[in-house]
Amino acid sequence: MSPPVPARAPEAWLEAHSYLRPVAELCARVERATTAVAALEPRLAPAPRFEDYQADYLAGVPLLQSADAAVDLEAAGELTRSLVARLAAEPPDDSRAAFAADVRALDDALRREPDAARRISAWLLGDDAFSPPSPGLLLYLGWAAAAFHLRPLVSAFDAWRDEEKWLRRYCPTCGSSPSMAQLVGTDTGRKRLLSCGHCGTRWQFHRTTCPYCGTDNQRLASVALDGEPGLRIDYCESCRGYLKTYDGQGDEGTMLSDWTTLHLDLIAQDRGLKRLATSLYALDPGPSPEPAAAPRALGLPVLQ
Repeated sequence: MSPPVPARAPEAWLEAHSYLRPVAELCARVERATTAVAALEPRLAPAPRFEDYQADYLAGVPLLQSADAAVDLEAAGELTRSLVARLAAEPPDDSRAAFAADVRALDDALRREPDAARRISAWLLGDDAFSPPSPGLLLYLGWAAAAFHLRPLVSAFDAWRDEEKWLRRYCPTCGSSPSMAQLVGTDTGRKRLLSCGHCGTRWQFHRTTCPYCGTDNQRLASVALDGEPGLRIDYCESCRGYLKTYDGQGDEGTMLSDWTTLHLDLIAQDRGLKRLATSLYALDPGPSPEPAAAPRALGLPVLQ
């Protein structure tokens, strides 16, 4: 399914969810820097010969992990390196002092790292031989750069693959677990798509199967949300893992961005549910207010 193009949340959404504005501003800053750096290094990932990848696809090997597809992510590593350097060189912002300090420290470390671009690209796909400082920050910035770099490839892959022959719990492009889900179609024939928070791919999955433990409950339990039309929290009664779900079409750029619905994570966790989904965003682990109160302060969009 065609990936949503990352976009800044509409102002109306931020007016109704003002506590998300600091995260929105930081995401927009990173998006602007990524676009600027990519304009200077215009190397978008070309699509591979998908027929060479067919056997691995049927065997469940994600595209970026297939030796037969041979997708070179080193250019994404180079883009990440340039993005970190650009952010480190920007004037300091007192409201983001910790972020600025972490970016500068990461920039210094990457400048000293031999073959940094190759090591970053391998690390994003799970190679643990690299131990960068602020790994959560690098994960966030690295996938911001990689998703930009991979957009043409993800679109071409979407057009090529047979969804019915994947139906797996992890992303067919990069292998990550889903960050969110989407229900599309008519009431009698609705499909569930899983959405990757790393590369932006969306793919079809069984409607009632838990994407974490694999249990088919015939019907997932759901939490309806007052004042949030088109959004709900689906969860598995076996493992208690939940997945934020966009129940609609047309606003994918906002509703599937993950950070735009961080308040849903607080609601789910207040109910004793577990965030097992992949996320590039960390929440402040401080004490929680009453569910009806304004959500507690949201952390910077980096994993700790």
